[in-house]
Amino acid sequence: MKALLFALAASLAFSAQAGDVAYPDGFRDWNHVKSMILNKGHPLYDAVGGMHHIYANKKAMAGYKTGKFADGSVLVFDLFEAVDKDNAVSEGNRKAVVVMAKNAKAHKETAGWGYQVFDAKTRKATIDAKGQADCHTCHVAQKDKDFVFSAWRD
Repeated sequence: MKALLFALAASLAFSAQAGDVAYPDGFRDWNHVKSMILNKGHPLYDAVGGMHHIYANKKAMAGYKTGKFADGSVLVFDLFEAVDKDNAVSEGNRKAVVVMAKNAKAHKETAGWGYQVFDAKTRKATIDAKGQADCHTCHVAQKDKDFVFSAWRD
């Protein structure tokens, strides 16, 4: 019984540290912001190589237009293998779903943004508080864009 209570407590602690960034059901129905393919040779290929699709909920779309993302803004980076066959590049297997969610109260230490990576098959969160900090360290380069790399283009 003690082991079960300890596991539950550890699980709740992880959830709070991760800022409760949830898997965004239905995100492929949101606004599509952009797509991109990272090929071998790109400095981020080992970490996130493949085909990227970026989706934004309504609040995030307003943030793209104003340059300031309000609480409740959610961005999704849907990552797939890039399959190059017969002179065409298409989606292969999904590798991960990466989420940025704005909640200034829950994510004070990362300028209001919570980050999470979800396993492609199980939809389980895969990063902890240290991973959150690591994500934000990279996004600091975009501080003047409210820590967001992608841009909306009409």
